[in-house]
Amino acid sequence: MHRRALLKHSLMVAIFGALETSLQSAAIASESSQLRSHWGYVGAKSSDHWGELAQDYRLCATGVGQSPIDLHTAVKSELDQLDFSYHTAPLKILHNGHTVQINYASGSTLQLDGQAYELLQFHFHEPSEHTVDRQRFAMEIHLVHRHPQTKRFAIVGVLIKAGAAHPAIATIWEHMPLKQTPETTISQVAINAAQLLPTQSAHFYRYQGSLTTPPCSELVDWIVLSQPIEASPSQIARFIAAVGDNARPVQPLNQRMLLFK
Repeated sequence: MHRRALLKHSLMVAIFGALETSLQSAAIASESSQLRSHWGYVGAKSSDHWGELAQDYRLCATGVGQSPIDLHTAVKSELDQLDFSYHTAPLKILHNGHTVQINYASGSTLQLDGQAYELLQFHFHEPSEHTVDRQRFAMEIHLVHRHPQTKRFAIVGVLIKAGAAHPAIATIWEHMPLKQTPETTISQVAINAAQLLPTQSAHFYRYQGSLTTPPCSELVDWIVLSQPIEASPSQIARFIAAVGDNARPVQPLNQRMLLFK
């Protein structure tokens, strides 16, 4: 009897272990796929062909809840305010061949629907991936958070328009790699992601969507802040020189609800 109970226990551990591994694999797919160089933004590797490039990229072509989208005809809603709790961290920067990414030390969170999502990293797109009434902005920052239990992502989009130089971006750009490189920690440089938020974040769009890069997994709560920040034309040009155009075209909204606070 003891042997049978032990066997049953071992089987249950194996099942739940496999399930947890599966969930974790799906949740970190974006990070691992960033290291794979066989997709891109032009030619045969462009977003038009992502779904054909690998088996686990099929959602890029077949998904009905894809991102980014055009932000228009949103339904006004009484959504809870966003609660950012970001701490200063050392600059950990890399160029993964698709964007410039800053990996963030643990401990900074976004409270969303009463749940804490931890800030994992933020990265940049040029031009903006989301559009507002079909108009693109110069760039867009994605602040990527993940729930520790559900492994769902909450990604905050910050739109950037051309204007005055941004001091936090200037600090990051001083150490921006101009070609693909592994993560480098600049320990003497401290950053705080809160400096990349607009002065007012009370108004935002929200919808259910996907990662905007392969494997395009549809496990993202998207929040796009309506107030943009500014970056200078030279700052924008410096990113273009290092990375180039890395924006996925907008995707159909289909039957999803787009909310606005």
